[in-house]
Amino acid sequence: MLMRTDPFRELDRLTQQLMGTSGTWSRPSPMPMDAYREGEEYVIALDLPGVSTDAIDIDVERNMLTVKAERRPVTKADTVQMELSERPLGVFSRQLMLADTLDTEHIKADYDAGVLTLRIPIAERAKPRKISIGGEPAHKQISG
Repeated sequence: MLMRTDPFRELDRLTQQLMGTSGTWSRPSPMPMDAYREGEEYVIALDLPGVSTDAIDIDVERNMLTVKAERRPVTKADTVQMELSERPLGVFSRQLMLADTLDTEHIKADYDAGVLTLRIPIAERAKPRKISIGGEPAHKQISG
């Protein structure tokens, strides 16, 4: 249902974590993701803790799904002296090539507890169906 488009993305993510660099609009950081099928839907869950819903952009063009988000620094008073800052800030992005068997016209998105969940229905044309032969009933009785 899903095809990876960049095999080196995980390596980039690890490098950014080790070096402490933040994602930018021209070179965003990847976001952790789970993808699985649940009944008649394909589910994608993306971790975006601390990101407000107005900073999340979801776009689908043909079969390419793009999710971009920005975690902005919390505004602090001038008297605040930062002692430790480990939470990554900046731009995060994930692009996924969706299979033709998914109905991209009816994607649903929910955001709860820092997790963006996308539910994509399986297209009707991809579901198994019975084919009758020549319009005859499946069980034909033979008279003798």
